[in-house]
Amino acid sequence: MSAPLPLRNIAIIAHVDHGKTTLVDQLFRQSGTFRDNQRVEERAMDSNDLEKERGITILAKCTSVEWNGTRINIVDTPGHADFGGEVERILSMVDGVILLVDSSEGAMPQTKFVTGKALALGLKPIVVVNKIDRPDGRAQEVLDEVFDLFVSLDATDEQCDFPVLYASGRNGYASEDQDAREGDLTPLFQKIVDHVPAPAADVDGPFKFLVTLLDRDNFLGRILTGKVQSGTVKVNSPIHALDAQGNVIETGRASKLMAFRGLERVPVEEARAGDIISLAGLTEATVANTICDPAVTEPLFAQPIDPPTLSMRFAVNDSPMAGREGSKVTSRMIRDRLMREAESNVAIRVTESADKDSFEVAGRGELQLGVLIETMRREGFELGISRPRVLFREEDGQRTEPYETVVIDVDDEYSGTVIDKMALRKAEMTDMRPSGGGKTRITFSAPSRGLIGYHGEFLSDTRGTGIMNRLFEKYGPYKGAIEGRPNGVLISNCAGEAVGYALNSLEDRGVLFVRPQDKIYEGMIIGENAKPEDLEVNPMKSKQLTNFRSTGKDDAIRLTPPRIMTLEQAIAYIDDDEMVEVTPLSVRLRKAILDPHERKKASRKKETA
Repeated sequence: MSAPLPLRNIAIIAHVDHGKTTLVDQLFRQSGTFRDNQRVEERAMDSNDLEKERGITILAKCTSVEWNGTRINIVDTPGHADFGGEVERILSMVDGVILLVDSSEGAMPQTKFVTGKALALGLKPIVVVNKIDRPDGRAQEVLDEVFDLFVSLDATDEQCDFPVLYASGRNGYASEDQDAREGDLTPLFQKIVDHVPAPAADVDGPFKFLVTLLDRDNFLGRILTGKVQSGTVKVNSPIHALDAQGNVIETGRASKLMAFRGLERVPVEEARAGDIISLAGLTEATVANTICDPAVTEPLFAQPIDPPTLSMRFAVNDSPMAGREGSKVTSRMIRDRLMREAESNVAIRVTESADKDSFEVAGRGELQLGVLIETMRREGFELGISRPRVLFREEDGQRTEPYETVVIDVDDEYSGTVIDKMALRKAEMTDMRPSGGGKTRITFSAPSRGLIGYHGEFLSDTRGTGIMNRLFEKYGPYKGAIEGRPNGVLISNCAGEAVGYALNSLEDRGVLFVRPQDKIYEGMIIGENAKPEDLEVNPMKSKQLTNFRSTGKDDAIRLTPPRIMTLEQAIAYIDDDEMVEVTPLSVRLRKAILDPHERKKASRKKETA
């Protein structure tokens, strides 16, 4: 058998939208992984439909390129804090990181989060200042910010003495000279080979492998991905799985071994210490389990994951339109799907309610749970979703709640509005400085509760020009009541199809969410009231016909286009007594209790309580 190639295992970490996936594309092209004439999608690593639509990385992915006789395993990590669970596990597989920072935006909250995790594991970063060709680039200031960040994260002297490259991922060049505007990525490949250590692995020891990612395949079943920490494994070798306490979960054989070659998983006959591989053959082993030789009884250490801070209730859809648009509507189907998600996504926690008809799903943030709901609706599920709520804790007899660091980049003219709105949400401003180009960067410490549903309002207030980044900061003292939505809603008091004549007369009451001919039911929210209280209305009222002729012609009905909400906007909009009905074709707002009499009873009970 030919000698294995020298190995380097690296992760690319960065804030969302700083160019990780685009840079990986160029590494593929310049290492010869893609043929020159091969048609490859842009951002080839973002293979999931939602990733392509949103332009963000949601799932961590492994790949590998070969350069000058060295195999470089590369892990592309998500840049959004909500998917931090993916990043925390991935870092235990690699021996070095490329920290990518935007030459204009600099070190952002998520940069701090992932860099802190990498430094704590003793990894030595290579800093790449990306998008160096931006006209508003400020490379030197950004480097100073990165150095300050390392110092604040207690980096060692060795970690602070990091190599620096200036690059443009889109144009495919990197250089040690910040004025270079052409070339290729050879300096980056060379830095990876020179600066990142080869995996410190014990080839002669017993086989041990820590599961970091879990996938499913219709033919192979569970596919477990991770790094071989010691020893060698061959196809059909006997193995067993241990949990964190060292208990044997199951015993079996490694029926298939696969290594990463470019974007594909390729079957291999054996894998040795230091390799990042995928393994099939077990039916119960999951993330953070140790797969090893049957003689091994001690599990490998698995990196602890930060706990969830936000939860939503996923319920069976019980509206009058249930079952019309989706094929998966029973609580058993929903339960199986959520349990499967919790198994592969360690940052999500699922608990079943006493009535077995709903499930409390806790995660890192609105985006993470929103992506899960969107994925489920595309698979044919129908769900009723509650308003997100934060998870409180009791510490020393005090009630505490999660806080987030919020960094906002906004045009100077809108900074006053943003500060006022954040103050209403109990946020405290910790820093404010000009960031150049007529923009201001403002940093807040805010309770997560106050930020639920604020993003849409923030975009309206800043005319779409503001950028908001959030990161979990700590659990701090409970801040008291926070003002909710200022407006009530218009609730349908009948079922059928909305009528243009009725909607025309309701326009004076507020903003509508439905069009003529839309199907509606009793208790469904069809608009926003201009006043603070809820109002029951009849959207099916038609014009009374008489046999009298009117002197003038009837005025044509001209309706204002309704406000159509996306799934995320709907979840952010609803109040505690409301729900979002999610089906493969529709997103509807409704009251949790549809019957008006039962609703009144419940609100009276709440008031007396």
